[in-house]
Amino acid sequence: MILEGKSAMVTGAGRGVGRAVALEFAREGADVLVNDVDEKSAGEVVREIEKLGRKGMAYKADVSNEQEVIAMVKAAIDTFGKLDILVNNAGNSAPGMLHKMTVEKWDSVINIHLKGSFLCMREAAKHMIERKQGKILCVISVAGLQGSVGQPNYAAAKGGIIGLVKSGAKELSRHNIIVNAVSLGVVSTDMTSKILTDPKLKEITLSRTLLHKAFEPEEIAPAFAFLASDKANTIQGQVIPVDGGIAGVG
Repeated sequence: MILEGKSAMVTGAGRGVGRAVALEFAREGADVLVNDVDEKSAGEVVREIEKLGRKGMAYKADVSNEQEVIAMVKAAIDTFGKLDILVNNAGNSAPGMLHKMTVEKWDSVINIHLKGSFLCMREAAKHMIERKQGKILCVISVAGLQGSVGQPNYAAAKGGIIGLVKSGAKELSRHNIIVNAVSLGVVSTDMTSKILTDPKLKEITLSRTLLHKAFEPEEIAPAFAFLASDKANTIQGQVIPVDGGIAGVG
């Protein structure tokens, strides 16, 4: 098991990609704090983690709330004794064309994705600096690299996270802390259900990928486990595409 003895915190882990990553980490030997605004779904994931023989902790927190994030990171450290891995995965969607985008929709997405990633990274880094080790992974999307029609707030947030990751890697390298981004393509989650259940939208979307398919969260989770492990200690400050080839379509 490549994460034996490690402890992790995964945000937005009550379902979808976050859930799959939390369970994959547990299979690989890690104890996991499962964050979500839906405490019930987080608790269900924790029960699955415990069935795998690892410790789990459900924690309800809004990642855009500074005090809640501070308390959450402290809870992870108090429960597990340390925090080795942070995965910034929490996200939301509030679509709208640029000329119709409201400030409320803009702030909602920027706050959860970008501000939330910053707050969690800042608090985790304080602990990791003291221990001179740690892994931080931030989930982004091909939208952050190429833009997205109808979701300028989402694309801007994901693009901002890339800058945050690059800066974090430069600042934290001297403390032996690894910071990378994982860029996802089309994954079967609640956020993509509208696309994948509409035959026309599905065909248009999947035609942009070299592998021409959507992936289940469980299919991409092993990439996160690898990047969070000591097997990936040479990878720093990068955007790793786990997208079926969308970034390669030109």
